[in-house]
Amino acid sequence: MNNNDQALILPRSGGNSGLWPHDYADIDGQPADINAGLTSLGFIRAAIRRSMWFWGAMAVIGLLIGSALYVALPRAYQASTELFLKVGPESAPGTAILNDQAIAQTRVVADLALHRLGLRQSVSSFVGSYTATVVSDQVLLITVNAPSSNDAVKRASALATAFLHYRANQLEAQQKRVSGLLDQQVSQAKQHVSFISRQISQATTQPTSPAKRAKLSSLRTELSRATSDLTVLEQSVSSNRAGTQAVTAQQVGGSDVLDPAAPLPPHSRLKHLLLYGVIGLLAGLALALSIVVVRALISERLYRRDDVARALGAPVKLSVGTVHLSRWLPGRHGLAAARITNVRRIVAYLRRVLPARSRGAALAVVPVDDPRAAALSLVSLAVSCAQEGKQVVVADLASGTPAAGLLGTMEPGVHSVHVHDAHLVVAVPERDDVVPVGPLGRTSPQAQRSPFSEAVRAAQASSDILLTLAPLDPSLGGEHLATWAPDAVVVVTAGRSSWTKVHAVGEMIRLAQTHLVSAILVGADKTDESLGVTRAPGAGREAEIAEESVRANAEGSLVTVETKTGGVQSGDR
Repeated sequence: MNNNDQALILPRSGGNSGLWPHDYADIDGQPADINAGLTSLGFIRAAIRRSMWFWGAMAVIGLLIGSALYVALPRAYQASTELFLKVGPESAPGTAILNDQAIAQTRVVADLALHRLGLRQSVSSFVGSYTATVVSDQVLLITVNAPSSNDAVKRASALATAFLHYRANQLEAQQKRVSGLLDQQVSQAKQHVSFISRQISQATTQPTSPAKRAKLSSLRTELSRATSDLTVLEQSVSSNRAGTQAVTAQQVGGSDVLDPAAPLPPHSRLKHLLLYGVIGLLAGLALALSIVVVRALISERLYRRDDVARALGAPVKLSVGTVHLSRWLPGRHGLAAARITNVRRIVAYLRRVLPARSRGAALAVVPVDDPRAAALSLVSLAVSCAQEGKQVVVADLASGTPAAGLLGTMEPGVHSVHVHDAHLVVAVPERDDVVPVGPLGRTSPQAQRSPFSEAVRAAQASSDILLTLAPLDPSLGGEHLATWAPDAVVVVTAGRSSWTKVHAVGEMIRLAQTHLVSAILVGADKTDESLGVTRAPGAGREAEIAEESVRANAEGSLVTVETKTGGVQSGDR
């Protein structure tokens, strides 16, 4: 058995009773909740594989958009210039050049360059059009993008000049600030000397006394020390000022353009085209995969056999791949698709579940979403049975009459048709008869028998098999299904129906008291390894406990009989 194509199919032995373990097909309880399924990496991989055409197309679109952007965007020209920057004492080597790199990319420097160039471009966009790169501890490289090669050279030259001018002004302003702080210290020291001198002058005017002499001696000592400190400070300030001025002069005078602005050779257009294309391809692919994964996580669409079985409350005993049907082959020409392998497998399975009766066999096929595959399979089974000499009635209750259309008639009523040397009877209800009553003994509370129902009853009375295509609508209910067939097989297309819709179909079939045999999953994912089996409330451990209880009661009864009769003959056992 190939798990990629279909679930386990067990043979049936007459009537409607299957050999499915624990009679999983007879389920009267509620199906499991949708959250019972697990979202795993395998589920995500299957969703990505199913959407291969989508994310492949998105990747190609991204490639085309990226390539088109490169072609549509104006070509950028580049020019560069190198600056040699003399630096002063550093606490750590390489610190000063990093500061210069940051200064070169400030809005102030960009604004100065724009004024030199006479451009009306915004400062922010101009800052984004060039970069400053550290080459060494004293070399800075400025690279500029511009619409033309000449403009790039002019902008690089203007930036170099603006940066050197701004840097020189900053260094001189810093030197002046340092000199001002030193002058402030000298001024404070002079004020201290003047203050002590005034105190000495005031003390000399006072009457002579031992206290006066001691105070004058202390003040003269303090004055001598303050004067000495002032002298030392003035010498230090003078030396520091001279050193700072020399360092500033060296930094300003020693910094210059090392390599004048010159255009850079253009990059390969093919290389950039490929780069833009690859970036667009990756962006489109990432966006498509994100959409696929999010859609798979939030969608209620069912793909796996187990999910369909849980929602429907019946096992999936057959799953096949995609059935490709043409919309351009109406009528009997569409029967040619019956040779498709997947359709033939569906027909073979429907033949197995069809009640083994000489007369009066009936089966309903209930499509949940797309009725075309179900209609083709049903008609193929009908033609096959008719070719064997059986009298077959095909009832098409679906909107658009897909089954009757394959047999060449779509008019309401009961008609005899000949297809492939086979004689069949086709029944199509009136268009306003939304819940047509069938020929079986049970009646539907929704509608009374009509002339159409009587005509179908007469045709069914002389037929061997009644096959019905009967989609169900929750707004109308499904009680009329019991008048068409005692058994029903549901056909679900993977990814076409939600959990709620599949569950509603199962409930309507059960409410109609029709035996839900199983489900057929069309378009099953090849990576799906689930079995498609769901348990009845009494199955599993509960069934085992009940079986053990019955066995114990039987054994207890047998012991009682042996006690009364004195033994049991082997033949009685």
